[in-house]
Amino acid sequence: MVYQSPMGARDLLPLDVAQKRWIEERLQQVFHRWGYHRIITSTVERLDTLMAGGAIHRETVLKLQEADDDLGLRPELTASIARAAVTRMAGATHPLRLYYNANVFRRSLAGNPNNQQEFYQAGVELLGVGGCLADAEVLLLMVDSLANLELQQWSILLGEAGLTQALLASFPEGLREQVRQAIAHLDRLALEAMPLSPELRDRALRLFHLRGNPGDVLAQVAEFGLNPEQQTMVANLKALIDLLQTAPALQENRLTLDLSLVQTIDYYTGVVFEVVAPSPSGLVVLGQGGRYDQLLGLYHPLGQTYPGIGFALQIEQLHQVLLPTGQLPQQTAASDWLVVADTSAAYPAAIAYARTLRATPHPIRVELDLGQRTHPEIYDYAKHRRIARIAWVKAPGDVVIETVQPST
Repeated sequence: MVYQSPMGARDLLPLDVAQKRWIEERLQQVFHRWGYHRIITSTVERLDTLMAGGAIHRETVLKLQEADDDLGLRPELTASIARAAVTRMAGATHPLRLYYNANVFRRSLAGNPNNQQEFYQAGVELLGVGGCLADAEVLLLMVDSLANLELQQWSILLGEAGLTQALLASFPEGLREQVRQAIAHLDRLALEAMPLSPELRDRALRLFHLRGNPGDVLAQVAEFGLNPEQQTMVANLKALIDLLQTAPALQENRLTLDLSLVQTIDYYTGVVFEVVAPSPSGLVVLGQGGRYDQLLGLYHPLGQTYPGIGFALQIEQLHQVLLPTGQLPQQTAASDWLVVADTSAAYPAAIAYARTLRATPHPIRVELDLGQRTHPEIYDYAKHRRIARIAWVKAPGDVVIETVQPST
C-alpha cells in the first residue's frame, strides 16, 4: 500500500519550507515595524464562531465529528481573532494591532475532492478604531509588505461595501442578490436577461461599469442622486484615496476604484480591497481585506461592538508570483561543519567538539557523522551537502580541520 497525504492536503518539503519562510519573515519584519503583535488562535473553533453570524457559509467549513460540540477547522482568522479580542483581551487598550501567520482550511465546493483544502495566510487586524486614517494605515501597511517582498507588478482594487449595498437598495429584494452577483462576476449578459424595468436595467449597467480611475468613478457615482448618508460615504472614500495616493508606490496607476467589488465573506461594512498580480498562469489574487464594524459585537457577552479592519495575504499565491523572479531560495541552507570521529573510541570527543561548535555566539549548522562510512564517502557527502569544513576528531580529543573544496 502506498501512503500519501489526504486529498486536498500536501506536504511541504525542506526547500518548500525555506521559500515559505523567506516570504513570511519579510512580511513579519513589516508587521513589527508598524507596531503589530502576533496572536495565535485555536485551529479548532465552534461552528457558531467560525460562521460569523452567517457571513461564512457552513458548507465551506471542514467540520469535526464530536459528541458534545459542533466543531470545525478555521476557514479564516478574522472571526477567531475577533472572538479572542472581546473575550480574552477584554479591557485591553485600543487600538489593538495584531498579526498572524497560520494555516486555514476550506472545504472544496467545486466537486473535486482533490482541490486544495489547506492554505497558509499572513495578515493583520486593527481593532477598536474606525475612520479614514485607520483604513489608510492598513492599506499602506499592505503596500509596505508587498514592497518588502520586492514585488514589481501588482495593483489594488478598492471598493466600499456599504456604498455598494446602498446603490443596490433600489432593486427589488428578490433580484438584489442576483444583480450584485452578476456585477461582481462581470456577467453583463446575466444582467441584461433579468426581469428589470428599463430604468433599473440602466442603473444596473451603470453600476456594472463603476470601476477604473478613482477620480472618474467618483464623478460617475455623484450622478446617481445620492442621499446625505451616501454622500458622506463618497466623501470618506475620496479622503481615503487622497491619503493613499501620497504613497509613492500608489502613484503608479496601481489603485483602481471598483464599486462592484464583492468579497466572498459577507461581514464587511466599509472599504473592501484586493491586491492582484500577474503570474505564469494568469492574474492571481494575492490578498484581500476590508472593514468589519459589526463583527466583534457577535462575540461580546453584552453585544458591544468595536470597529475593525484587516487583510490576509495568501502565501501560496505570493510564492507563485515570486518563484519566477529568482528571489526565493533556490536550495536549502548548507551546514557549516561536519564533525567526524576518527574511530569509535573518539565518539565522546566528537560529540563534545560538535557541542562546542554549536555553542558559538553566531548560529551555525553542525552535523555529526554517524559512522559506517569510508573517507571517500564522507568527502562525497560533504560536497553533496555543501558543507564547508570537516573536523576530524581523534580519541584523545585532537582535532584536524579540513576545508572542503566545492564541487564544480
